[in-house]
Amino acid sequence: MKLNEIKDREGASKSRVRVGRGIGSGKGKTGGRGVKGQKSRSGVSINGYEGGQMPIYRRLPKRGFSNAMFTKKYTTVSVGRLQIAIDAKKLDAKKPITVETLIAAGVVRKAGDGVRILSDGELKAKLVCEVAGASKVAIEKIEKAGGSVKILAAAEPEAEKAAKAKPKKEKAAKEDAKK
Repeated sequence: MKLNEIKDREGASKSRVRVGRGIGSGKGKTGGRGVKGQKSRSGVSINGYEGGQMPIYRRLPKRGFSNAMFTKKYTTVSVGRLQIAIDAKKLDAKKPITVETLIAAGVVRKAGDGVRILSDGELKAKLVCEVAGASKVAIEKIEKAGGSVKILAAAEPEAEKAAKAKPKKEKAAKEDAKK
């Protein structure tokens, strides 16, 4: 036996059928698909069809998880809108700006999960804001005008995380002391 004589046994590999290459090939004309109709065309969508019965994928309930119920819906107020309210004497710039004062002044209709200040517009008045959130540019504009921003919502979760983390550290220290 020589290397140039090595080959598969007879029938070990079949040559592939070249479909649609003339009548003489045996798979010409319709290419083994039969005659006419939806199944002979490309893009057949017949496998999910159950003869008018409600298909299985629609009979079964939807499953899974969505974070949609945990999203926060903040009411937004622009810096320019705050300035307009101050100019119209609806807001007092000397008192802290909170959700309650914004609702009372008619700047915001309802609070939702809190008020978030955005940076649209200009601010001339010195404000002290106590809100759920503010954009970086809005905070810069308020501080440039001589005011300050206290973010309420962001401070609470960090304090809760710290409170939860301490007992774990204490337990670990007690276990180490016992050993």
